[in-house]
Amino acid sequence: MYSLTKLPNQQTGEHGIELLRRHWFTFFLVLLGYAFLMILPIPIILLLGESLSGILAGNATRALLWVLLSTYYLAVITFLFHSFLDFYLDVWVVTNERILAIEQKGLFSRVIAEQKLFRVQDVTSEVHGFFSTILKYGNLYIQTAGQAQRFIFKDIPRPEEIVKEIHDAAYVCRMNHGHVEAKTENV
Repeated sequence: MYSLTKLPNQQTGEHGIELLRRHWFTFFLVLLGYAFLMILPIPIILLLGESLSGILAGNATRALLWVLLSTYYLAVITFLFHSFLDFYLDVWVVTNERILAIEQKGLFSRVIAEQKLFRVQDVTSEVHGFFSTILKYGNLYIQTAGQAQRFIFKDIPRPEEIVKEIHDAAYVCRMNHGHVEAKTENV
């Protein structure tokens, strides 16, 4: 859908530096929850098997149970699909000119925010928890001088490396737009 070569409102001379999505492990945890919900009816039916056998003697009752069970599984699969779309379609892009935050809000709603890279004032990464530390993913906060005061990149991989990339790209962008004087070395 989105790539570093095809960006919304791409400007002349603009090229992508980094395209970020949430870390795979965050969706894996959601997937475990849905797997639990998919398995949940099986032990309930097995535990209630004896008491259900008398109730399920009639064909109409058995058919009603199958309809309810099918409806339950359809709902779980629908919510799983919604969670996957939210995971996959949330994208954060850093280019040599701007920062884009593309976030899916429900099935039919998307919010796209952008900010010029030379307006970046502060970039902070945050890693909390055992798995986040081991798998190297976390949140990234970008403070800008524009109306959207703070961009949040949620659960992205390698946040410390991305901070450095954004700082470097913002410095180059400010140099190109004449917002910063070149660094001089004392000899």
